[in-house]
Amino acid sequence: MQIELVVFDMAGTTVLEGGAVYRSLRETLAANGLELTADDIAPFKGHNKREALRLLIENSPLRDELLPGLNAIHEDFVERMIAFYRSDESVSEMPGARDLFQRLHQHGVKVALNTGFSRNIAQTLIDRFDWEPDGLIDASVTSDEIERGRPHPDMIRHLMRQLGVRDSLRVAKVGDTPADLWEGRNAGCGMIVGLAPDAAAHAALADKPHDHLIKSLTELPKLLRL
Repeated sequence: MQIELVVFDMAGTTVLEGGAVYRSLRETLAANGLELTADDIAPFKGHNKREALRLLIENSPLRDELLPGLNAIHEDFVERMIAFYRSDESVSEMPGARDLFQRLHQHGVKVALNTGFSRNIAQTLIDRFDWEPDGLIDASVTSDEIERGRPHPDMIRHLMRQLGVRDSLRVAKVGDTPADLWEGRNAGCGMIVGLAPDAAAHAALADKPHDHLIKSLTELPKLLRL
């Protein structure tokens, strides 16, 4: 069945940023006295970041101390991410992303982004790369704009309604986290593609719902027969 819409994740999928989002989560919590490891953060990759902060705090010894200040802690995280994404030279488009967006459009396939970020963080990246003025994306949705974030299907369904795609079997979901793949499964997507550039990433996604695991976005056109 012909794919009409491809929904891409942002950080780690279409945006190369070296895992800054998860470093910033840890740094934000550390600034408030809660020291966590990368393994502590790993289960929340791809999730709504405010919800991730809430759950990390709830499961910590500092729950009673930090939960009342959750809004301020989340704002601290947002400020860190916006500052980093706005100007840090290590942030770039994922290799092949721009050409891929153009190729999909040339074949009549719509391109959308969804993310566990809030709108203000996501828009910082979209604006930095000129994806909207250059006509490279048709729509985007963030986790604070819908009722439930990943792994729930709400963001994908929102994009389908916005772009007039009625059949989820004509939607492909592409992402680099387990939450992305479960989101695609829960939305009934016709194709679920995990981006796994190395052995560790492949191992993290291998037992999650997927049709394909790829090392690079440049492999996607062949899967879509474009």
